[in-house]
Amino acid sequence: MYAYDEIDRTLVNERVSEFRDQVKRRLSGELTEDEFKILRLQNGVYLQLHAYMFRVAIPYGTLATNQLRALAHVARKYDRGYGHFTTRQNIQFNWIKLAELPDALEDLAQVGIHAMQTSGNNMRNVTSDQWAGVAPGEIEDPRIWSELIRQHTTLHPEFSFLPRKFKIAITASDHDRAAIKIHDIGLRLIKNEKGETGFEVLVGGGLGRTPFIAKTIKHFVHGRDILSYIEAILRVYNQYGRRDNIYKARIKILVHELGIEKFAREVEDEWQHIRNSSLQIDDEVIEDIRSRFTYPAYEKLPHMPDELRQAAADPEFEAWRKNSVAPHKVQGYSIVTISLKPTGGPPGDATAEQMDALADLADKYSFGEIRVGHEQNLALPHVAKRDLPALWKALDKLGLATPNVNLITDIIACPGLDYCSLANARSIPIAQELTRRFANHELANLIGRLHINISGCINACGHHHVGHIGILGVEKNGEEVYQITIGGRADENAALGTLIGPGVKFDEVADVVEDIVEAYLALRERPEELFMDTVKRLGVEPFKERVYATR
Repeated sequence: MYAYDEIDRTLVNERVSEFRDQVKRRLSGELTEDEFKILRLQNGVYLQLHAYMFRVAIPYGTLATNQLRALAHVARKYDRGYGHFTTRQNIQFNWIKLAELPDALEDLAQVGIHAMQTSGNNMRNVTSDQWAGVAPGEIEDPRIWSELIRQHTTLHPEFSFLPRKFKIAITASDHDRAAIKIHDIGLRLIKNEKGETGFEVLVGGGLGRTPFIAKTIKHFVHGRDILSYIEAILRVYNQYGRRDNIYKARIKILVHELGIEKFAREVEDEWQHIRNSSLQIDDEVIEDIRSRFTYPAYEKLPHMPDELRQAAADPEFEAWRKNSVAPHKVQGYSIVTISLKPTGGPPGDATAEQMDALADLADKYSFGEIRVGHEQNLALPHVAKRDLPALWKALDKLGLATPNVNLITDIIACPGLDYCSLANARSIPIAQELTRRFANHELANLIGRLHINISGCINACGHHHVGHIGILGVEKNGEEVYQITIGGRADENAALGTLIGPGVKFDEVADVVEDIVEAYLALRERPEELFMDTVKRLGVEPFKERVYATR
């Protein structure tokens, strides 16, 4: 966990005071909605279909238990008893009253949580691997660098009014769990031939109306230079990015229109002017940030404790362990992913009671720490293997032990038309129906790793472009119509899915997914061949033929 200093606490508290005054002026009529809009957006407040939506940042996906309890408190006191974890390590509350928002912010500020820059045309929440610091084989803990960038970009005067929103993600592992290739800037921690820490820098990723996979702009930037290089990218974007057309304002469009080579030259020219400035990072700065991260006092534990060996006789426990428990870099410990995708439930939702109970479990079994992943699930990063059976029983009582991580019912979905004023179609009911169709865990395991992503509009908050099966809801002649893509992915081999054919109606979507799955099971060469491997080998045509044969 990172320990905030007095500067951080002062900044967060001052922001609460500012926003309280802004809300007061809006409620009195001194500010019009148009005047208030830019102020509320920079504090994570959207005006949705039914109420204001409040988005709270969880920087690089790390939460302490007192912070999770504070989120539960906000859900219980100011909302309707639940929160929605998003694809960018935030949590959203959908029913908060405007007059009560400053009080909610103040309550969160007491535990170091804020909503600054979770919306608006500025630098958004810096995200990272939810297994950061505990994943075997990672270069080093990427959260140290995430925190550095967070500090530098929070309320940065030059980058608070960019042409459009801007998102950075960082990973330090070979397997990318942070989806860096669909971000405006993606950073991959690497070591050069001298053993020095640096970054491969990717730029121009993003989904939405015009999706692009990020391209590498520089293969190695030394760690001491990463702030100046990021600043150079932002300055070029700030200068040349489109402000006359919201649909062409993202950096991905600029990179595409200039070409990655010309864009890289522009960045390099700008960088040469600033790389040796005060933006160059001293080792002491990094060490100071590193020293503020506390790590557990791990015990020396056996690889296979008696408690785990005995519990292996329980098939339900074993099903959960094999699905939801991952190796830890310290012997005797594990990483536990907690699925927020129960059968029939909205993906990513957690009740106040569940959050409070998870905080208690994290105190008992995970050194007081919880992580949030972009897949809209949570994780306990420091669980002793001996405690896995007891943890499983506790999670099961909370309805949080569904063994479907990375399986077909581990669905990513945006709130869709049930909440969002931008949506054209519903997302949540489709996700709920699919979890019912594939609720049989034996069938889900037979299918194997398969990610479904659902978006209720072209803005792609559900990341449908990079779903193994992507579902996009649009409006056509007053009806909800859904376009289906296959073959997308958001990992180190990120790719955009391919449209398989004409859109289908709302009540046909689950049937279409069943057809695609049945086609895959019939077409795969062996049980070990994953859905994505079959699609890569055969292309979309066999799936298209199966789906549209009788439609």
